[in-house]
Amino acid sequence: MNEKEVTAYMESLSPGAIVHPGKEEMALEALQDLLLRMGSPERGLKYVHIAGTNGKGSILAYVSTVLQEAGYRVGRYFSPALHDNWEKIQVQQKPVPKTAIREGIALIAEHTAQMAAEGKCLPTVFEVETALAFWYFAKKACDIVVLECGLGGLTDATNVIPAPEVCVFAPIALDHMAILGKTIAEIATVKSGIMKPGADVVSAPQVAEAAKVLEKAAKKQGVTVNYAERPEKIRYGIKKQSFDTQVYAKLEITLAGVYQPDNAATAVAVLEQLRVRGWKIPEAKLRAGLAKTIWPGRFTILKERPYLIMDGAHNGAAAKVLRASLDQYFPDKPFVMILGVLRDKAYEELLDCLLERAVQVITLTPPDNVRALSAIELAETVQERGMSVTCADSVEEALELATLLSGKKFPILATGSLSWLGRLEKAVGK
Repeated sequence: MNEKEVTAYMESLSPGAIVHPGKEEMALEALQDLLLRMGSPERGLKYVHIAGTNGKGSILAYVSTVLQEAGYRVGRYFSPALHDNWEKIQVQQKPVPKTAIREGIALIAEHTAQMAAEGKCLPTVFEVETALAFWYFAKKACDIVVLECGLGGLTDATNVIPAPEVCVFAPIALDHMAILGKTIAEIATVKSGIMKPGADVVSAPQVAEAAKVLEKAAKKQGVTVNYAERPEKIRYGIKKQSFDTQVYAKLEITLAGVYQPDNAATAVAVLEQLRVRGWKIPEAKLRAGLAKTIWPGRFTILKERPYLIMDGAHNGAAAKVLRASLDQYFPDKPFVMILGVLRDKAYEELLDCLLERAVQVITLTPPDNVRALSAIELAETVQERGMSVTCADSVEEALELATLLSGKKFPILATGSLSWLGRLEKAVGK
């Protein structure tokens, strides 16, 4: 199978993470059927499985980097991707190569053709990508895989795995409400579905509504929720930050954002639980791995003079911590903001949270995304809030306009969705 055939095959599949709302279990069964035909590659691997609303990717990055630093062969699977779709499947932080993609998809296509001939339900794009990930991780003999839920938990494609070493919960907030539920309790119920007997459970501190649900689910599975402690003595910085825990003093991270010490502290709790299970993670490797962790798209500094920051905030909770970061690092500076959002996100909450820090707004339509809200519609919503706004026809034009309007006087913030930030990074030349 060549690259064109891979693309054609992927385009022939159902595009969503689920087939239809209410039929998620049917889609999950299709993936389980496919994996069984492939020899159940997911069964021979060890996992850290991460669910939650905000911070999943950062926790994944910290945990996987420390494990790699400790000498383990580490696979990781996350979404969405920033640049290329297949970069979401990585071993030792290197994306799955094209040769493996062609080989794996050819194998999957053979099995799904047989499934179709038998009149079976077929997997979606996300489920095929997940099957490819498991196949590749098994092929590369990974010691452990750090796995991020694509959507929800209970019926997410990643939840076909056996009991992981550790189930992890990032902070749970309102998001994907049309699919997961209208309240935090409903959303937490879906996400709690990744818990399995025999797994350890680590959670970031949660609001009471979510914590109650997680503890009830844990009791049902015969496991205990271990809450990560909040970091202490945080020393904030845009290029380097540090914090203490009850065990470690001055753990350093280079990811910016006032929320990153919390994410790192949750990762440390996960790594401590892995230690209890026999994984060898020396303190020196823990410290080195945290300091080396990179995770583009989350309060990432693309350039200075003026500062250009990209952050994939896409819901109310993420907007609040982004605002807190702006207030911490740039307390007296108004921003030129580039905004591009998806129609199905709570973008009005994002605007209400961030526009106070804006001197000028440029809107764009996130490219190549059927869920994108148009730049014109977004501009109208911005204008309703009394803010000066300009529409751009492309990411590149938005960057050019923002640079001119900034005049090296105002920092620039690009946010609203992770979906277009990869193109922005390329436009900057990173």
